[in-house]
Amino acid sequence: MVNIANDKELEVKFFASDLVGLEKRVLDLGGSLVQERTHEYNLRFDNRQGELSEAKSMLRLRRDSGNRITFKGPSETLGGVLARTEIEFDVSDFSAAERLIKALGYRANFVYEKFRTTYDIEGLKITLDEMPYGNFVEIEGPNAESIRNMSEKMQLDWEERLPETYISIFRRLKELTSLGFKDLTFENFKGHEVNLARVGVNPADN
Repeated sequence: MVNIANDKELEVKFFASDLVGLEKRVLDLGGSLVQERTHEYNLRFDNRQGELSEAKSMLRLRRDSGNRITFKGPSETLGGVLARTEIEFDVSDFSAAERLIKALGYRANFVYEKFRTTYDIEGLKITLDEMPYGNFVEIEGPNAESIRNMSEKMQLDWEERLPETYISIFRRLKELTSLGFKDLTFENFKGHEVNLARVGVNPADN
């Protein structure tokens, strides 16, 4: 995780038509593998009143190569990238962490998953993400300028950047299509053709 002062996270994502080609660009730029392709399983929590969602915040428990609890505050756009407060720490026992969060009055109201491969280039975190509805690359760094410079090195069209979350893209998809399921899982998307252009999401690597 790349943070600046007061736990602020800065990132931007791009829709990718050729994730294999993008991974080659990352390697050609000297990217070093941080985490090989790993499945992520995420539980998002809120209380019965939905106060976290109302405050544009998030409490998440993630299982991939380890287990982590994450809080994210409301997001804003700074220099064309998504910025939000992020507090994250490791936990040893996923089930115990889930029980603790529920004991505090929260309940899991959303499940989402992806496959993620993580690289480091010049101190920036590059993630290659396979979502149930498409493939993306995410760049996280200490400031908007370094993120934009890296996107140019990776030959990504800055105008096609997506300073939003995967969940917000999913919600817009649901509003415009006949997707009747709640959770963002690979099983739910089986048999569904997805056209992200319908929600203004276009490949940045063409």
